Amino acid sequence: MSSHRQVKAKASDRVVAENRLGQKLVAPAVVLMLLVTAYPMLQALWLSLFRYRLTTPADKEFVGLDNYLTVLGDGLFWQDTWNTVVIMVVTVAVELVIGFGFAMVMHRIVFARGAMRTAILIPYGIITVVSAFAWQFTFSINNGWVNSWFAWLPGIAADTNWFGSHWPAMFAIMVSEIWKTTPFMSLLLLAGLSQVSEDMLEAAKVDGATWWQRLTKVILPNMRAAIMVAVLFRALDAFRIFDNIYVMTKGAQGTESSSFLTYRQVIEQFQLGLGSALSVLLFLTVLLLAWLIVKFFRVDLAQARGEG
Repeated sequence: MSSHRQVKAKASDRVVAENRLGQKLVAPAVVLMLLVTAYPMLQALWLSLFRYRLTTPADKEFVGLDNYLTVLGDGLFWQDTWNTVVIMVVTVAVELVIGFGFAMVMHRIVFARGAMRTAILIPYGIITVVSAFAWQFTFSINNGWVNSWFAWLPGIAADTNWFGSHWPAMFAIMVSEIWKTTPFMSLLLLAGLSQVSEDMLEAAKVDGATWWQRLTKVILPNMRAAIMVAVLFRALDAFRIFDNIYVMTKGAQGTESSSFLTYRQVIEQFQLGLGSALSVLLFLTVLLLAWLIVKFFRVDLAQARGEG
């Protein structure tokens, strides 16, 4: 009993020491990030309290929370938020499934492993704007190959206009996002998959566990931390989607996202007050989203390292 307590005490001391070391290592980066981002964030918060249009700077007026009330009372804000949530949920879910399949292939393959991993990661190395233009061409009613290749599917014809209505345009945007960022998801999942003990898998196999049982009882539980990180990173990135929408639809057919709405208010309409309020709300939403994801997975990082 005494030796067991000593082992737990040593493990606890090691965790504390590692946490302190980690804090010291990331402290310079955190300080630098705060120095770079603190002023823009505080400036946006300050400007959001004013009615301020860049074309008439002399008419700047303090209005308190009126900009936030205007934004929250506008149906367009909630429509764009809904679009953003749909894009985030669908793309992250699809990327998680496909990315896990790619990670399994990259982990198990023996022949030409390096070439296979490089090939899978190529889409992620392409600039987002370039890939968005490519997918816009792909779904084009005149020159794209989607209509000709998939005309045998119900609802698709040679003259299908993917950018002529809301949901087909949303589908095209989500396909471009999934194609571009699935390799990133697979890379994170591959890192988690490499941490699954082969001895545990062999033991489960010897005990008669089927492939599905090994996947659900051994592999996925031991990848919980990696899955959380992958979902967290991709969800936060997908919630800020802008490039694909800007290139493919310019927000037409009701495909605007929250980031695109902020862009229109600040860059096109010069509404710095409303745009700043939108950016603050977007920032707070991203923070809430991150908190919800962490709470949902409830990952014990000490246990994930084998110290629990």
